[in-house]
Amino acid sequence: MKKIQIYDTTLRDGSQCEGISFSVQDKLLIARKLDELGFDFIEGGWPGANPKDIEFFDQIKKVKLRTARIVAFGSTRRAGSKASDDTNLKGLLAAETGVITIFGKSWDFHVTEVFRTNLDENLRMIEDSVRHLKSKGREVVYDAEHFFDGYLANPEYALKTLEAAASAGAAVIVLCDTNGGTMPSAVGKITREVAARLSHPLGIHTHNDSGVAVANALAAVEAGAVQVQGTVNGIGERCGNADLVPIVANLELKLGFTCLPGGALAALTEAAHYVSEMSNRAQFGGQPYVGRSAFAHKGGVHIDAVKKNSRTYEHIDPALVGNRHRNLVSELGGKTNVVLKAREFDIELEKDSPETRQVLEEIQKLENEGYQYEGAEASFELLLRKRINKTKPFFEARGSVSSENIGDKDTSVKASVKVSVDGRTREAEKKGDGPVDALGKALHEALVHFYPQVKGLRLDDYKVRIVDSKAGTAARVRVLIEFVDEKARRWTTIGVSTNIIDASWLAIVDAYNYKLLKEKV
Repeated sequence: MKKIQIYDTTLRDGSQCEGISFSVQDKLLIARKLDELGFDFIEGGWPGANPKDIEFFDQIKKVKLRTARIVAFGSTRRAGSKASDDTNLKGLLAAETGVITIFGKSWDFHVTEVFRTNLDENLRMIEDSVRHLKSKGREVVYDAEHFFDGYLANPEYALKTLEAAASAGAAVIVLCDTNGGTMPSAVGKITREVAARLSHPLGIHTHNDSGVAVANALAAVEAGAVQVQGTVNGIGERCGNADLVPIVANLELKLGFTCLPGGALAALTEAAHYVSEMSNRAQFGGQPYVGRSAFAHKGGVHIDAVKKNSRTYEHIDPALVGNRHRNLVSELGGKTNVVLKAREFDIELEKDSPETRQVLEEIQKLENEGYQYEGAEASFELLLRKRINKTKPFFEARGSVSSENIGDKDTSVKASVKVSVDGRTREAEKKGDGPVDALGKALHEALVHFYPQVKGLRLDDYKVRIVDSKAGTAARVRVLIEFVDEKARRWTTIGVSTNIIDASWLAIVDAYNYKLLKEKV
């Protein structure tokens, strides 16, 4: 099994993604996680570009990593200067990383239009920079920026830029599809031609502007590349970088290469979700291999087939990448779906029993009203236990909100909640940033008096969608709320109403009932 080096640039290229701004602490935590996963290289940033990157390289020296090598990133020397005097190269050396990556121009168009220098000087810039960094004891990775565009425009010159880096001692030469516009067939063909001409270790760095970054990376590896650069979850500038998650999984599970230490592939899903959390972005449900929907089944025919043999509709065992099989509850799933979902909750149902038929009929009725239980399994479990086990709610509650500041800059709202438990009542009144926040706080305060177990529960995400937009302002809205408790357990509940506050209240009440159910109160 041929080893492919995994070079991560989440902390540098990924941080250029719109809407992402990593703190130094975020970068340190992500670096630890990627090291645990077994990546070979972690590119930390561009030393000297900003204070944050300078601090990261200073702090990461104190972290003991198991497998990964930290990399500093920068450019070749400036035109008309000496490598030994170049400020950028001095900054790279000052980061004190064992590996340094520098990029240079492979496209003659960029040399003349961006660097505003001649083609020979560009070759000297590449060679001088690599040689200087090598003379200081650093391992150098050379990123040939815009290589594929340059090769298509002027193949002889593009190859000369690679030869300049190779002759100066670059350990790996990385072919970059910087604009993300090259097709997989061209990437494979050109990589093979370069490998035959250069006889030097090659890497691949692709962007996703044409939606084929992962395919391009795989095509390059099959053509001889030994290093793949990318980001976790494909975050990056414009349309993003190649997503290392499916790349690693495909290389190991489909193409017979090895990328991670033994057993580490099973941590792929957890690592991908961790990076999403640190990026403050919701994980894409349909992400291959690690998305929540990657092995989820909704259609009755699919569910029935997977029950008999998972290979019928699943291309791998989800456990190989740390994911799991899920059956979605909906009007499309049929009785088999209900039975299998109930089994996940340790509730035994027979497919043709009256209870199963009643539950399915209720699901169909509620989904027609706007409910969608595939995204709110906590609410579905409560519904199931109520119908099958005759489980009663742990409390009864009523709430109200009031605000005199509509249209004002002050968004605070006051909510009042009255909770009843076994004939005892408790009232609470709280202010919040909007009605949902206020209601949640008031219910929390009242319930803690009866159930201390809910103290660590908090609202973590809130989504609202109009179900029947044709009804205008009287349309039903669907509210999905994700909660997390002190044990880092997460669940989602749902509420539907023509009143957004009422829909939110239904979801909040379900969340607290579910928490108490899990605590076996």
